[in-house]
Amino acid sequence: MSNKNRVIYYYQTFCGLDSIIQSSHTPDSIHLSSIHFGLDSENQPYIHLNNYTPGDPKFSSVWEQLQKCKEQGVEITLMIGGAGGGYRSLFSNYAAYYRILKQLLTDKHGLITGIDLDIEEIVSLKDTLKLINDIKGDFPDMSISMSPVQFSLETDVPGMGGFCYKDILKTDLVDYFIGQFYTDYSLEAFEKCVKNGYPPEKIVIGGISGQDFGSNLDTIAEIKKTYPDFAGVSIWEYFNAPLGGADTSYNYNPNIWGQIVRKFME
Repeated sequence: MSNKNRVIYYYQTFCGLDSIIQSSHTPDSIHLSSIHFGLDSENQPYIHLNNYTPGDPKFSSVWEQLQKCKEQGVEITLMIGGAGGGYRSLFSNYAAYYRILKQLLTDKHGLITGIDLDIEEIVSLKDTLKLINDIKGDFPDMSISMSPVQFSLETDVPGMGGFCYKDILKTDLVDYFIGQFYTDYSLEAFEKCVKNGYPPEKIVIGGISGQDFGSNLDTIAEIKKTYPDFAGVSIWEYFNAPLGGADTSYNYNPNIWGQIVRKFME
């Protein structure tokens, strides 16, 4: 995948990916969401994709469609964490939980080629770096992204994980940061991140459904003009991407969002 001007969909509401599979206009990456860790009723460690094990038959079509997207050149990234947490459980018994994560990545070798760490609970920088290093050690070709809220990139104030992302940046272990620009989706906000030391080619400006789509497009065009090699755009999430999902008058084609934002990055 190109290291600039990515188009990324987060995919957690499994509505089907037909609008991508049936189109010649594909995103660069789909971030399958979301992996969590915990203990089952017998006090045994588990890994869940949302509320079920990744191998549950209910996900058969999900994996099949992701494979078809992969065959069309779309990178499939696995997102860990998010609002549902999971990192405290992971680090509470790291050896056990990392073993089952590693097994999942081994089983899906060739399909999953990226990991997105969305840390929204307090953890230590040391544990976070260990996780990243272990993933890179076991899967050297795996891309690593992280998804901090925008102020964690605009400033050195610790993010929701409790650590400063500048300490992650200087390790050069993370390929790109998907900033959650949910409160200020603007060129000015993007520039604050650049002035704080984050290379534009490592910053994805992340949006959320419900923002002013027209205004966001103007921002994307402005960023592209100012920083031609910026890392790209993302949307949370696919099923109700602007102009695609929630409004049936658009014939339910969530992939329209990606086609439009791509044009604004040309």
